[in-house]
Formats: sequence, structure tokens, C-alpha cells
Amino acid sequence: MKKVVISEFMDEAAVEDLRRDHSVVYDPALVDDGTRLLAELADADAIIVRNRTQVSGELLGGSPRLRCVGRLGVGLDNIDLEACKARDIAVFPASGANDLSVAEYVITSAAALLRNAYLGFDRMIAGDWPRQQMSGGELAGKTLGLAGFGSIARETARLARGMGMNIAAMDPFVPEGDAAWDGVARHEDLTALAAACDVLSLHVPLTDGTRHMAGSDIFKAMKPGAVLVNAARGGVVDEAVLAEALRAGDIAGAALDVFETEPLTAEAAEKFKGLQDKLILTPHIGGVTKEANTRVSALTAENVRNALA
Repeated sequence: MKKVVISEFMDEAAVEDLRRDHSVVYDPALVDDGTRLLAELADADAIIVRNRTQVSGELLGGSPRLRCVGRLGVGLDNIDLEACKARDIAVFPASGANDLSVAEYVITSAAALLRNAYLGFDRMIAGDWPRQQMSGGELAGKTLGLAGFGSIARETARLARGMGMNIAAMDPFVPEGDAAWDGVARHEDLTALAAACDVLSLHVPLTDGTRHMAGSDIFKAMKPGAVLVNAARGGVVDEAVLAEALRAGDIAGAALDVFETEPLTAEAAEKFKGLQDKLILTPHIGGVTKEANTRVSALTAENVRNALA
């Protein structure tokens, strides 16, 4: 019987499925207890994580039997892929399982920001009646710009088309002749994409090349009435510069589901104070609906089961 350690939350049905054939240690608090996590991994054959557990060289060094890493999601920047490759440890992202969840997050956030009808709670209960300020605009006829054009971005484009939006995108890794570009305005760089869209949505991994890719130049290139949605990785947005751009009116609004510091602390959030009428903040839940969690967990359990067979 193989040992599987699960250090972050997972759908209970998938956990029980793994328990049929394996010894499973499931404790979502393990992510915050490095000493205990390493102790459990000393004789583990697999680990299942979300985005907070750092599968580092140190962690792998204390896991001599480890054969695979199951990722409850698709981002892999918390996993040392080179170290895994050197140890012949397989890494399994839950590709495709939460595409719809993230896509719906992007579209609903964009709609809320452009409509401007849902961030006026304080004014309403104070007896204000700000009809002109909160009337906003529609998604239909607007252009959605997608920075990165992988499976989640393509699902977002599909939903956006149903709302009457036009689609523009950039992705140097998708060949120009790829059929995915049909009906999509293709841009070569982020500045050009930002200038052409009403909603800019980020769909890139966090790398040295993408860190702070959304910064001052991009916000200045965007239309004053445009909005930004980031449900990818926190570090791709320069948060301090974004806050200043919102205060200056360079862009109209933003929705952030991911942050440079996660979990977001009071100190890290200080830069966003006073922006409640322009900014939506959520705790990295774009890909974590009830339905998506079921799909992601089931796929990850299947991947780990197959790897340990």
C-alpha cells in the first residue's frame, strides 16, 4: 500500500476514493506546518498540493520515496520542476478541470466592473441615490483582450462571444496559423493589446519574463474606461503601480484574485485602501467553485492512482 500526503483542501469524495487503495494522510493544515509536512513525507510515495505548498528542493530532499506530485489546479510555479525532473518525479496538473470556473470569474468580474452597479453598498445604505455614477456600461460590443491564449483564455473567449464581445489576444507560443486565432484579433505585444481592449484579462504563468508585465506602461496604454482582471498569478501585476493607476483614473477598475503576497495580509493590502469603488479583491478562488473542485480533485486522484499503479 502506497502513502499519499494531501497538504491542502481536496474534495472529500476524491480523498475517500484514494483511501480505497492507499494510506492517505489528509490534513489541509499541513501547508502551514512545514516540520510536520516533512515528517509525513519521509516515507510518502505521492503528495497532492494546491498553490500554497512549496514543492521545493528542500521538501523533495526530505522525500526519498516520492514518485509523483498531484497539483489541484494548473499553475506550477510553486513546484520545482527541474528538481522533480532530476528525481524522475512525475508532476500532474489538473489541466482543463477548472477552465470554466476561471472563465466565469473573468466574465462576471468584467461585467461587474464595467456596469459599475455592484460596488456602491456604502453609498446606498448612507441614503445616497447615485444613479448616474452607478449606471455603467455593457459587455456587448466591447473588446476582451487576453494576454495568453491557452485553454482557460479560450474558454473565456467562448463565453465572451456569447455576451456579444469582440476578442483580441496575444500569445507568442501559439503559432500564427493555429485555428484558435480564427475570429480573434492577434497582437504581437501586451502594449498593443492593452491599447485595443476594454477588458484586459491575464492568462500567463509567473516567470522571470512575466513578473510585473502589467505595469505603468500597460496601464497608460489602456483606455481610461478599461478594466483589468487578473486570475492568473499575482506577480504578473505590479500591484503598487496598479493602485496608483486606479487613483489617477488611468484605468476604470480592476479585479484581482491573485496577489504577490498570499494569503493577502493587512500590510500587503494597505496599498489598496480607499479603492473599494474601483477594485474587486477575492482570495484566489477563480478556479475553485464547488463544481470545479469536484472535477479537479477527481482528476488529480485519478492521475496519482495511475502513477502509483
